[in-house]
Order: sequence, then C-alpha cells, then structure tokens
Amino acid sequence: MFKSQPSDRRVTPRSPANARGVVLAPGIELSCVIADTSDGGLRLRLDRAIALPPRVTVVDVAAGLAIEAETAWRQGAETGLKRKGGASLRGLVPSRLLAAREAWLRAGGR
Repeated sequence: MFKSQPSDRRVTPRSPANARGVVLAPGIELSCVIADTSDGGLRLRLDRAIALPPRVTVVDVAAGLAIEAETAWRQGAETGLKRKGGASLRGLVPSRLLAAREAWLRAGGR
C-alpha cells in the first residue's frame, strides 16, 4: 500500500548549506547555490539547467574555499558533485586555483 522511502546511499550524512557559490570550469563562471554538502560531495542549484563539464571547481564564497569536484549527476537545474580536493582561498593558493581566488574576490570574498 505505502511505498517505503528509498535508502540514502551516502556513507556520510548530508548537511543543508544554502550557501552562495561560483562554479568554474574552462570558459565557464556561473553563480550557484550550494544546497547541501557531505564529506563525499555536494549538491548545487544553478540558475538554469546546464550541463557542466566532468571536472569543475566550486567556490564557497562565505567560507572562502575552492572545492575541486567531478560531476556525478544532473537533474534539471540541480547537479550533484563528488569532492576530489580543495583548499582555502585566503592567503597564498596553488597556481591551479588562481582563477578560483579571482572569482572569489569578484564575488565579494575577503
């Protein structure tokens, strides 16, 4: 009669974030909302339904973090990502994250 809720396959719990972010990839810089996070990934809400490339960098503006990730799934304007690494954008950053630091500063990060 009643369908059971599908089990969450996540190993670590998901936490709501509702944080302002910027998605970066070669030739792409989009604003987004980081809807929720877990140790293994994050869910983004984009302004429009767009297919992201396989590897992106997400800038969490408030936290001052660059999160390197791989696209795991897409459903409409939402995209799920798997975390692959990351670093703080405060102070010195690795050269691969210079574009992320510049985007963070443009978005009002300090």
